[in-house]
Amino acid sequence: MANLLYLVHRLPYPPNKGDKVRSFHLLKHLSARHRVFLGTFVDDPEDEAYVEHVRPYCAEMHVARLQPRLARLASLRALPQGQALTLSYYADAGLRRWVRGLAARQALDTAVVFSSSMAQYVDEVPGLPMLVDFVDVDSAKWTQYADAHRWPMSWLYAREGRELLAYERAVAARARRSFFVTEAEAALFRQLAPECTAGVDAMGNGVDAEFFAPDARRASPFGDEPQPLVFTGAMDYWPNVDAVCWFASEVLPQLLARWPRLRLHIVGRSPTAAVQALSGPHVSVTGTVPDVRPYLQHAAAVVAPLRLARGVQNKILEAMAMARPVVASLTCTRAIDAEPGAELLPALEVEDYVQQIDLLLSQPERAAAIGQAGRERVLRSYSWDAHLAGIDAYLDRAAAAHAVPQALCKA
Repeated sequence: MANLLYLVHRLPYPPNKGDKVRSFHLLKHLSARHRVFLGTFVDDPEDEAYVEHVRPYCAEMHVARLQPRLARLASLRALPQGQALTLSYYADAGLRRWVRGLAARQALDTAVVFSSSMAQYVDEVPGLPMLVDFVDVDSAKWTQYADAHRWPMSWLYAREGRELLAYERAVAARARRSFFVTEAEAALFRQLAPECTAGVDAMGNGVDAEFFAPDARRASPFGDEPQPLVFTGAMDYWPNVDAVCWFASEVLPQLLARWPRLRLHIVGRSPTAAVQALSGPHVSVTGTVPDVRPYLQHAAAVVAPLRLARGVQNKILEAMAMARPVVASLTCTRAIDAEPGAELLPALEVEDYVQQIDLLLSQPERAAAIGQAGRERVLRSYSWDAHLAGIDAYLDRAAAAHAVPQALCKA
């Protein structure tokens, strides 16, 4: 059993959005074999209620409070310093003091960093071995944002992409191992940071297929609607906002010409003004719901038209686990080990989405078969423990390597 410093940029509970799903299951996995000391942030007042849900997994934890608006303003101090704004956004003196104090009273074996922005806190413990779950190449995401915006935001996003990549490369060079959610993301990082190639691995996402499972007793939230389409996700996350706005304006009108009773349900917390403005006769914006499973289970189809997404999307795996047919962007489907057309339906252009969704609505039996095949794929290929076991060997090696100099110091 090792003492692990686990640093996460957002409280890993509840597992209601992609990064929190992964960070929570990683916490569960780590705590099953090791003592975990968690340092994290709460950036949403609603998450305060869940702090105590996390505590049983931890030997000790420190929760820093982050106010996004103030943090965004504070992050601007990085501009004249030539640093990534992301690092200043997540800079907290209290968390730094806690890490230093923890290292003074506990023999820490390894730091496990979730998201590169949290690696700055490992600097408080010189020599501590570090494993980093980058999840995605975040710098590439900022560069992608730059391409989709006008000046001055395009300049700011492009700058963030450059500065964050420089930091990611430095972090990976120091880390004992760096993990990404797919082999494609790992390959992209190897291309961007060739000096780090030997230390980069893929460690995939999973899904809790027992929790996300169809249940005949689960009532439909749609009343007598014949063809509900469902999109799920945190609706203050810009790629999700972009996805539903694009789908509602470009794809939905063409579908309504044939299916006039069709309705798109946008299910997720914190919808922005742009998302709320979509609400109308053919679009429902739910905001936070107590349980997303009824919406998934009773959907005619689940859509994930993400144009600015990276890595494996948990929303897709969860919908597949619920045995629902999913139509998703080609970028997303390529990241998932599933047979296109039989277990998951890819789309690229407007016409692709219209064709695939029309097929599902007009052939319910085929839609059900695709949904069932998708669930079977999840059961075969997407166990959390199977994927996260990839980090165990490196934890054991790092703990052993750190134990040798400690023993010499005591001799």
